[in-house]
Parts: sequence; structure tokens; C-alpha cells
Amino acid sequence: MEITRTPTGTRPGPEHWFTGQVWMEELAAPPSPSRVHALRVHFTPGARTAWHRHGLGQILYVTEGIGLVQRRGAPPEIIRAGDVVWFAPDEDHWHGAAPDHFMTHVAIHELAAPGEVADWGDQVTDDEYLAAPDDH
Repeated sequence: MEITRTPTGTRPGPEHWFTGQVWMEELAAPPSPSRVHALRVHFTPGARTAWHRHGLGQILYVTEGIGLVQRRGAPPEIIRAGDVVWFAPDEDHWHGAAPDHFMTHVAIHELAAPGEVADWGDQVTDDEYLAAPDDH
């Protein structure tokens, strides 16, 4: 058994993973053979991930605010506190805050290989981001 009394600390999200200001806190990264990884991610209004995919899929649990998600080939969709989003293995997607709201989610995924968090692609363009529905 291992008890973690305090989080590892809040750190800024890497610029090649995100557009805008994003802060991350690692919640769970147990030692091998476990492959689970969990982060709490705080997005400022307009901040978002780059396009990316996870080899074994990803779950998002929105804890506060209003955000946007999009999978490749589909329109962006609005997410709100309490929503759970499942991205299938290797599904190309992005997620982030709505233009005028903060959003925080817990991101849970399994590492396909040690240290392999995601396969990162291009940044989401402003046109892609602003194509979201306007019912925030």
C-alpha cells in the first residue's frame, strides 16, 4: 500500500501539447505493472490541447466549468461539469475550455508503453476551435 499525502505539484502544461494557459496535477501514476495514469487539468478560457490520440483510449471526467471536445471528422461538442467523455483507442481528438469559461477535468488513461502518454499531433487551429456550437 502507498498513500500520497499531497499532489506532486501543479505545473504548466507543455507548449507543444496545448494552446493557451493550462495547469496540470498528477493524481496517479502507480509503479509497473500498473499502466493507469490520471491528471487533473485546469484550462483557462480558450485553452485547449493539440490534436492527439491515446493507444488504449482516454476517459475525461469534467469537474467544473464548460469545455469543448472534438474527435476527428465530427463537429466540436460542449461538455459541462459532471460529464464523462470516452475516446476510443487511437481516436484522434482534442479537448479544452470554452472561449469564455474555465474548465477542469480529470484525464484517465493507460500507458500503451512505459512513458507513452499520447501521440501528439498539430495544434488545433482557431477556425477548428471556433467551429464549436455557440450555446455555452
